[in-house]
Amino acid sequence: MKRLALAASAALLLSACTELGNIETAGAPLDLPEVADGTLSEDTMKNVTRQLASDEFEGRAPGTVGEEKTVALLIEEFSRAGLQPGNNGSWVQEVPLVEITGRDYAPLTISGGTGDPLELKFAQDWVGVTYREDAATRLEDSELVFVGYGINAPERGWNDYAGLDMAGKTAVILVNDPDFGAETLEGPFGGKAMTYYGRWTYKFEEAGRQGAAGAIIIHDTAPASYGWNVVESSWSGPQAYASRGDNPPPMTQMNGWMQKQVAERVFEKAGMDLAQLSAAAKTSGFTAVPLGVSASTSFANEMRTFQSQNVIGMLPGSEAPGEYVLHTAHWDHLGRCTPAPDGDDICNGAVDNATGTAALVALAEAHAKAGPARRSLVFLAVTAEESGLLGADYYAANPVFPLDQTVGGINMDAFQVAGPAKDVTVVGPGKSQLDLFLDKALMAENRVATPNPKPEAGYYYRSDHFAFAKRGVPMLYIDGGEDLVAGGVLAGAEVARDYTENRYHGPKDEYNPNWDWSGVMADLQLFYRIGRMLAESDSWPNWNPGDEFKATRDADCAGEPCGT
Repeated sequence: MKRLALAASAALLLSACTELGNIETAGAPLDLPEVADGTLSEDTMKNVTRQLASDEFEGRAPGTVGEEKTVALLIEEFSRAGLQPGNNGSWVQEVPLVEITGRDYAPLTISGGTGDPLELKFAQDWVGVTYREDAATRLEDSELVFVGYGINAPERGWNDYAGLDMAGKTAVILVNDPDFGAETLEGPFGGKAMTYYGRWTYKFEEAGRQGAAGAIIIHDTAPASYGWNVVESSWSGPQAYASRGDNPPPMTQMNGWMQKQVAERVFEKAGMDLAQLSAAAKTSGFTAVPLGVSASTSFANEMRTFQSQNVIGMLPGSEAPGEYVLHTAHWDHLGRCTPAPDGDDICNGAVDNATGTAALVALAEAHAKAGPARRSLVFLAVTAEESGLLGADYYAANPVFPLDQTVGGINMDAFQVAGPAKDVTVVGPGKSQLDLFLDKALMAENRVATPNPKPEAGYYYRSDHFAFAKRGVPMLYIDGGEDLVAGGVLAGAEVARDYTENRYHGPKDEYNPNWDWSGVMADLQLFYRIGRMLAESDSWPNWNPGDEFKATRDADCAGEPCGT
């Protein structure tokens, strides 16, 4: 999925200096200590993954019996691994959430323009939800306005909403960002690499800030990086959100998605061509286009407020216990979802992310067996990632361990159990000095990191590390490689394609007792080595100059450098 060009890091290493373990950076030398291999248990990985992905856990949706069983299992496993409770004597951090389930959906009716009104079917043609805690949602004769990519980025000289009053109107938005389709990483939005402006979360947030009544993203498989089946499964049924409190941010009445071929019919009804307008939207200075048609729909909402839980364990440091190295993975999945043809409606989430959660336990065991490191090691299993990184975001906004005392961390999300690979995938390569720790660990493991094959998918903004990165904490997000020992790059690409098309966010992401775990265990050894190096080091890696998150980290450490 996501790759690092080793040549770039190697150039940095060569230009830096002298002896491995004392690499010169733009500031002081980084301390990259030697560490031994960790004692990692494949049985732990198998057993924890199998239990979390079993039908008994019902897909691990937050606020369900599946959550209760998941949290109980994680507490048991963290304790057995030798961790201590991480939240002032408690294993958990309460995360206030609200669950909204839409029902009784009316068709999305498109009126005006030429011909009879279009009656669009829920799930088949469109999906929609509300972020508002209202018993009923009604969008009535809301004018559709094509706002291109729906971006307001003054620092890039880009505003798709310039001159618009969106009150009562619905924004129709393209997925990804204007540079999608570029061949290089050069462009106002990072070339082919998606920026946060390309994420659906940003687009819905910005539409709300603009005062829109609704927001509809046009789904297109290539720029979205997943098919309509993923949208339908993820956006139907119960949806969890952070509790908004008494002063909620501005929100639309309805956020939704529409199939591209359906959107083409809507634009045709308006007398316009979606392809032509989409091409125009890629250019700076694009002016939004009122479509001259309106949308109406309604649906009821059932609401439930509840407390979900992050699970936190730690191993206190021996010399610098007030400095923390973070390991994160999300324990949640989708619960019950759109049934498969055989009637199976449990999205078990074996790969996504029972594997990553099991990795927290296996790494905790290995670090505990190795004895205390210089710094404290924290293992954080977060809730509600699938709902928009809610558990990670809540922790980052309400940290148990201060972020300016958190050295950095590693995120683990969805190990592909496909056998050993010669490489690893790094999401967001070249962003921080953590790459130097990675490079040394890769050399010790005789492995390489390869370029990101899908930077346009924006994976760096799609998992829990992002909640910490945007608040300044350097985070690595590493995935298994695609250059498989058996079959090479073509075999690895086929594994990734097959999973995305046939199992990702669907009922067939299930535990397989015949999986070959050797590649996962090799990846875990790499994660162990990086985490242990960070925990034994006395350096504070920062973001690289020019990175979008560096200013935040620098501001956090402005009074006195982090760690002093």
